[in-house]
Amino acid sequence: MSNDPTPLRVLVVDDHDLVRAGFRVILESEDGIRVVGEAATGREAIARARELRPDVICMDVQMPDMDGLEATAQLTADPTIDAAVIILTTFDREDYLFQALRAGAGGFLLKNSPPERLIEAVRTVARGDALLSPEATRRVVERFAADTGAATSIPDATTDSSKPSATSSLTTREAEVLTLLAEGLSNTEIAGRLYLGEATVKTHVSKILMKLALRDRIQAVIYAYEHGIAVPRTR
Repeated sequence: MSNDPTPLRVLVVDDHDLVRAGFRVILESEDGIRVVGEAATGREAIARARELRPDVICMDVQMPDMDGLEATAQLTADPTIDAAVIILTTFDREDYLFQALRAGAGGFLLKNSPPERLIEAVRTVARGDALLSPEATRRVVERFAADTGAATSIPDATTDSSKPSATSSLTTREAEVLTLLAEGLSNTEIAGRLYLGEATVKTHVSKILMKLALRDRIQAVIYAYEHGIAVPRTR
């Protein structure tokens, strides 16, 4: 639970009334989260975001008038809107995932994810972190394994053998955390796996991003596979 007395303000965007109502029930069951509004189209989402100033926007993809991917791109490019976007979709499609990442989404979840993962995603992106479902992480890995340049742009490792690699700056524990990040685990799940406090895991993640000059967890996942810290599993 958040200790901040100011609740996170969430805008729910979906063209189905029942879906919006379901997300509202899940989110408002948690202390510290308040659904401040709803929208049924991408264009309406942009207008509502400017009006309501949410911290997080839960965005569907397929909607009339303007889809969620285009709306996300416009929202993240608007300097007057300071909201993180989570893409929520029924469709496990690779093109949606990579378009969402290019559009600047901070999270990508399938709608059949457990309710607690949605709550965690809202809290995670509100902190400025990025979150991918294990399914989405697997898509990133598969795309990376097929074409290392297709997923997203990340800093290149040094190729000068006279200089230590950026990876060598990681502690053993940080390397363990990075490996679990590459599996798509959340901070809570990593904490459970390594028997650490969640705050300790968050500190490790922050140090990993700083040492490797990475923007977010999504880049960290790709970095881990590019540099052999994690290896794509064969099916």
